[in-house]
Amino acid sequence: MGNCWCRWEPSIYRVSSNAKSESPKDQSPSQKARQDDSKLPSNPKEVEDLRRDSANNPLMVFTFEELKIITGNFRPDCLLGLGGFGSVYKGIISEDVRGGLQPLQVAVKVHDGDRSYQGHREWLAEVIFLGQLSHPNLVKLIGYCCEDDQRVLIYEYMARGSVENNLFSRVLLPLPWSIRMKIAFGAAKGLAYLHEAEKPVIYRDFKTSNILLDMEYNPKLSDFGLAKDGPVGDKSHVSTRIMGTYGYAAPEYIMTGHLSPRSDVYSFGVVLLELVTGRKSLDKCRPAREQNLTDWALPLLREKKKLVNVVDPRLGGDYPIKGVHKAAMLAYHCLNKNPKARPLMRDIVDSLEPLQADDAVIGADGGGNSTLTAVGDGGGGGGATP
Repeated sequence: MGNCWCRWEPSIYRVSSNAKSESPKDQSPSQKARQDDSKLPSNPKEVEDLRRDSANNPLMVFTFEELKIITGNFRPDCLLGLGGFGSVYKGIISEDVRGGLQPLQVAVKVHDGDRSYQGHREWLAEVIFLGQLSHPNLVKLIGYCCEDDQRVLIYEYMARGSVENNLFSRVLLPLPWSIRMKIAFGAAKGLAYLHEAEKPVIYRDFKTSNILLDMEYNPKLSDFGLAKDGPVGDKSHVSTRIMGTYGYAAPEYIMTGHLSPRSDVYSFGVVLLELVTGRKSLDKCRPAREQNLTDWALPLLREKKKLVNVVDPRLGGDYPIKGVHKAAMLAYHCLNKNPKARPLMRDIVDSLEPLQADDAVIGADGGGNSTLTAVGDGGGGGGATP
C-alpha cells in the first residue's frame, strides 16, 4: 500500500538535537519513551503504564487468539491489503470475542515478521499518538495486541479503502471533482488538528495511501508509525533522521533532516496536485520528464494557457473552472521550496472550505472547458487564500 517506500534510518523516538529539556510532567508519552530506548514496553501492562498519563481514548487489549476469531484465522479472503508494515485483514468483533458488544467491523493491521527494534517503535508510536488524539478526520484506533512477538493494531473499518486505490484505480469510476475536494478538505482538517494540538504532532508520511475513506467518502488519516512530536516554544523545527516516502517528502527535510509542520504542508500540496491531475507523485511508466509530478506540474501551473492540461482528463471537463483555479493555486503555494512561504494548515482549511459549496460548480462554460486563469508567477508570498 503506497508507492516507492523510502524509509531511511529510524528516528521515531530519537531526541531532537535542539530540543529543550523538559520536566517529566511536561513530556508527552512519546518523549518519555525516548528517555530509555532499552526499556520499550513489551507487554500490554507496560504499554498501558506508558499511556496512562495522557491517554484520552480507551483502547481494548486483545489476545492473538481473539484476533484469530475476529479474522477467521486470518483467512486470505479477509485480506484488505499489504504494505511495508505487513498485512491488513477485515474482521468482526462479535459477542463470541467480547460479550455485550454490538458486532463491529474492524481492520486488523498485523505487523510482519520484522522483529526489529524499529518495527516495535513504529507500532508503539501508533498506539501512543492515536491513544491521545481524537478527531473526525483521524482513523479511530479500537485496540491492539502486544503478545510475545505479535504486534497488531485494530482500527475502525473504512469501507472504501485508501484514496490511492480510489484515485488511481483502472476499474473504479473516476472520483468526481466534488469528492476530490471533499477529501482534500477533510484531510486538511485532520492535519490542522495535529499541528494545533496541545502538544503539536507532525504526521511526516502524508500521502494518498495513508488517507482512508468511509462509505460517504469522508477521509481519515491512518498509519501514525512515523508521526513525531512537533517543535515547541521558539523552535521552528525538530532535527531527525530522514524517513518518509519519495515524491511526498519536503525538499528541505530531505536535505537537512529539519522537520516542521510545513513539511506536512508540502506533502499536502503533492496530494492536492494528485487529486487535481489524477497522476501519481512518482510514475515510472510515464515519459522521463513527467515521472515526477511536481517537476512536471509546477511550470504548467504558472501558465494560464497550460493549466487546463494539468486537470485529470478522466473528469471529462466536468469540473468548476474557478474551483480548479483555486485548488491549483493552493497546491502551488504549498509546494513552495521555501518552507516559511508555505501556508499554515489552518489557512489551507479556510481556502478549501468555499470549494465545498454548491456554488463552487458555477463558472464552467458548456461542460467546464472554458479557459482557466493563471496561478501567477508569485509563489514567494506564502498566502493560502487563492
